[in-house]
Amino acid sequence: MVSAAVGFQCPECVQQGAKQTRSGRTPYGGLRTANPGLTSIVLIAINALVWLFVVASGGYRGEWYDRLALMGRGKCDATGTGGYWSHITSAAACRAQDAAGRPSEWVAGVADGSWWQLGTSIFLHVDVVHIAFNLLALWILGPQLEQLLGRARFLAVYLGSGLAGSAAVYWLTDPTTQTLGASGAVFGLMGALLIIGLKAGGDVTPLLIWIGINVVITFVGANISWQGHAGGFVGGVLLAGVLAYAPRQRRATWQALGVSAVMGVVVLMFVLRTLSLT
Repeated sequence: MVSAAVGFQCPECVQQGAKQTRSGRTPYGGLRTANPGLTSIVLIAINALVWLFVVASGGYRGEWYDRLALMGRGKCDATGTGGYWSHITSAAACRAQDAAGRPSEWVAGVADGSWWQLGTSIFLHVDVVHIAFNLLALWILGPQLEQLLGRARFLAVYLGSGLAGSAAVYWLTDPTTQTLGASGAVFGLMGALLIIGLKAGGDVTPLLIWIGINVVITFVGANISWQGHAGGFVGGVLLAGVLAYAPRQRRATWQALGVSAVMGVVVLMFVLRTLSLT
């Protein structure tokens, strides 16, 4: 997923939300943190370290890229050609192709058991511009949301949105296409900030403009996963919705139930898609 440009700050959201909160708690029940940018810094560091490791191990042509990128089902790469044998759909047949003198290598996908790709792909980048845009967006949006939601709730929105983006990619992308990047999670933060801004009564016009710009870039740019962006955005909207609009009485319980319900749908999407590909 190649990230579109993002740049937005919502001081009104933070200021208006701060008026509603009691000491030690965020407006939506989370624990206040001394450094609301810390979680974003840690996420940025993880993304950067994974990027350095994958680039050092061969980038797009490396073994770790194939292990970490999201692909619906496996394919048999024709070694050295940049293509793959479309008629071969199993590791055994791929090995037979290789043994017959046609150099081939099996690359496993989620439906073949590489389920971790649904999560690892969220932290995977190869292109410098790709990771730069995504991490810049995370640095701009992340601390604002962590200040409003608290660390645990912010992390739930970020990771949940990323997984929702993976679910959309898994369902809507050609199963032999490899997808990567934090863009789904970033779009989820945009959707979450929109919901929080509306709840706080802030002016979300600048954010809507930036979302519109990102949508345009998503569809006119090359090699950009609209599926991941859309899935992440919807995930962020839903997760922020259950956090922001949960009843005040037993709010933490309602929030936990709401987040669990959203993620339950995401997991169900993973399971149903896997069954359809096997």
